[in-house]
Amino acid sequence: MDDSDAGMEHTAPVWAVFGDLMSGLLGAFVLILVGVVAVQMELTSHLQDEVKKRHVEEQRRMSLENALAIPLASGRITLNNGRIGISGQVLFALNSNQLQPEGRQLLNSLVPPLRAYLTARDELLMVSGFTDNKSIRGGPFADNWELSAQRALTVTRTLIDEGMPSSMVFAAAFGAEQPVSPNTDDAARAQNRRVEMAPVPKTSNEKTPSHE
Repeated sequence: MDDSDAGMEHTAPVWAVFGDLMSGLLGAFVLILVGVVAVQMELTSHLQDEVKKRHVEEQRRMSLENALAIPLASGRITLNNGRIGISGQVLFALNSNQLQPEGRQLLNSLVPPLRAYLTARDELLMVSGFTDNKSIRGGPFADNWELSAQRALTVTRTLIDEGMPSSMVFAAAFGAEQPVSPNTDDAARAQNRRVEMAPVPKTSNEKTPSHE
């Protein structure tokens, strides 16, 4: 065997190893590229879902604003992030769950647009009672939890009396929790004494079954 043949024998394994190395690197690059593309596709999908979600929420907000345009324009209610707020002073006297005439009139005016809105979207109305942080002394209520619960029930029953189907509405009590303003003075505490109403989606087992 001459020197040229020996050189070729030494060169061949080197090229084989180099080829295997390049093949491995190419495979790793392809795997990385596939991973990057998959991540980008997932991020794009999440972004599209978020855009759709925000669009739906915006449409929902505008639809509710349109439904309540008249009471909103009068300043008798507020609308914040889909929650309809009514001052406790409009509905009740201090530490009372007896609805005042002005409050009943307001609730009566809210039933038709709310009923139409809930029916169109197949949603429920949650009525929530809130109080300030002052402890109740004397009277028929043991504490702020009971007062907020009774006020929420009063509003719920009034809505039903005024034409809201009982299957569309339910009550909740929050007591002094979730204040809209720190309870530092009388004005702030007055803001925290309130009732809120919020349309909420039905759970899957609550939805009316379709008829073929």
